Amino acid sequence: MNSKIVLITGANSGIGKATAIQLAQQGKTIVLVCRSQQRGEAAMKDIIAASSNQNVYLHLCDLSSHDSIKECTQSIRNKFDYIDVLINNAGAIFGSHQLTEDGLEQSFGLNHMGYFLFTHYVLDLIKAGSSKRIVNVSSLAHKMVTVIPWGDLQLCNMKYSQLKAYSLSKLYNIFFTKYLARKLLDENTGITVNCLHPGTIYSGFGASGTKFFSNLVKVGGPLLAKPSSGAKTSVFLATSDKVEKVTGQYFAHRRKAWITSKAKDMKNAERLWERSLQLSGIEDYGVVS
Repeated sequence: MNSKIVLITGANSGIGKATAIQLAQQGKTIVLVCRSQQRGEAAMKDIIAASSNQNVYLHLCDLSSHDSIKECTQSIRNKFDYIDVLINNAGAIFGSHQLTEDGLEQSFGLNHMGYFLFTHYVLDLIKAGSSKRIVNVSSLAHKMVTVIPWGDLQLCNMKYSQLKAYSLSKLYNIFFTKYLARKLLDENTGITVNCLHPGTIYSGFGASGTKFFSNLVKVGGPLLAKPSSGAKTSVFLATSDKVEKVTGQYFAHRRKAWITSKAKDMKNAERLWERSLQLSGIEDYGVVS
């Protein structure tokens, strides 16, 4: 297999699917990571039809489950010797406080730990690739965070707010990006790590939120931009020569964008990194035995 290989999580709908279509149209080999086999297979057929590119593959994963991530990434490792670009795209907003099977608040478990764990298990494949890029989909929602609940990251001891939980997870995406970028730069791996706000997009996002939020998105959503627009910055960071050497940055509309002073705090980023290692039981990040 000689083409560039791009792995995209949460690729069966919305921005992830639109990203896959645009990259498949460029001739990239696309690896879709989806939770539902039915929806994943339907997306795979749509992507092939839209791109006339047959090099589209599907792997199933519940990205809120450590065991499922391990199983999925092992399957990927059995099939591919390298990955050129990883796009961590999967994410959701949840209308009520729920815990994953690993005992993590669902937004934290999926939106943050899903990125953290999946990247860990495929990092050596990215090191073996040629493009060596990691792209994390964050959000301007990170700007809504006023306080980081370090003593209650799983939000068990406070009144639950779906927007608070989601905004925190998107801030954590920026922390993850910045810390991993610095780590990989210090290790001279050649891997770049950047994150982005995709824009205010109508993508079906919000279905798992409260009933009011879900209905609000349905009513107002058609007035927003389409997923194909939201995919542009992910595609830019995955392919453009302009960002070949850029790492640890946050983008919007294919340009570097402003983040809060809280999001810039590398002490916060390191604190979250260490806590994520503890929660996952990982001792040596990126090393898979």
